[in-house]
Amino acid sequence: MTRTRVLILGAGFGGLELSTRLSAELADEVEVTIIDQSDAFVFGFSKLDVMFGRRTSDEVRLLYSDIAKPSVQFRQETVLSIDPERKRVQTNQGTYDADILVVALGADLDPGATPGLIESGYEFYSPEGAARVREILPTFTGGAIIISVLGGFFKCPPAPYETAFMLHDFLSQRGVRDACSIHIVTPMPKPIPISDEVSNAIVGLLDERGIEHSHASRVTSLDPTTRVAHVADGRELPFDLFLAVPVHRAPQVVVESGLTVDGWIPVDAATLATRFPGVYAVGDVTSAPVPRAGVIAEGEASTVADVLIAQIKGGPAPAPFAGEVICYVEMGDSTIGKVNVNFLSGPAPTAVFTPPSLEGTAEKRAFAAHRRGRWFGYDEPTT
Repeated sequence: MTRTRVLILGAGFGGLELSTRLSAELADEVEVTIIDQSDAFVFGFSKLDVMFGRRTSDEVRLLYSDIAKPSVQFRQETVLSIDPERKRVQTNQGTYDADILVVALGADLDPGATPGLIESGYEFYSPEGAARVREILPTFTGGAIIISVLGGFFKCPPAPYETAFMLHDFLSQRGVRDACSIHIVTPMPKPIPISDEVSNAIVGLLDERGIEHSHASRVTSLDPTTRVAHVADGRELPFDLFLAVPVHRAPQVVVESGLTVDGWIPVDAATLATRFPGVYAVGDVTSAPVPRAGVIAEGEASTVADVLIAQIKGGPAPAPFAGEVICYVEMGDSTIGKVNVNFLSGPAPTAVFTPPSLEGTAEKRAFAAHRRGRWFGYDEPTT
């Protein structure tokens, strides 16, 4: 029997979940190849653990070489070109032809898109960026700190707020919080646009901690000489430490492939299919009407798995992607809140908020441990 060749570009939440599902349910009928330029996976939330000294960079790396699943092979290679019509991919190591191509390459950070950021600020959204900030924070003794979202689309909408809460705790524990100001500046109209309840809870926690917030505001440039952030509304905000969520862009290789429209890959919201037959896209690289987040990419990948299983095994079309996920939010004092969101299966998006608690912290730990086990075969608990 000829096996279906499934080529997955990117080994984040989407690529790992899709390959796991296909291996578990179609091992005898598929040959799955995952390509990623990195040698390890890092949960997005683990970068904050690194930034605030909870864990080291090495401790949060999950090595792709540990993946051992039937009919799945991992290749650490850099994608150089994608031909979606032929479903052919060229890497720095060779050429791959596929029957099914899934693009899950995520979004790239573009610090250079904001003038002055590279010279006078720090991005904390990459593992390397988080590690650099980790070296600075222990010696920061006072001054103005700005946490700024610099683009309209970015990974994990709660992360800037989590950073503010964790930074408040970190500075308080060091006894220097009173000598510091923290100010969040974001183009988002409120923390979680689909839910006033969740947004009000987050804003209330910010206010309790004396953390300033400017919503519907965008920093356009930084002046490295005067240490001032220029805001689109004309304000000038002095800073001593600028922590940035940089502008996000689709990887250049994806743009050059012809898959994108207005910068991102359009997909059928129900099946994640692109306009090219046999080509799908999941996660941050798409323009699906949902936020950029790991749990969203995982849910989209699970839908693609359902679609492919129905195609290969036969059977009715699966249910469309519901956009229903759980998002955990660090809210300070080692507590975690939870938001159950549903973006697509009702007449309007909904969100149900569970206030922060230590139980939420344990639940998030179990969430990570479950995926470590499913994707990498690790059975030790996440600490």
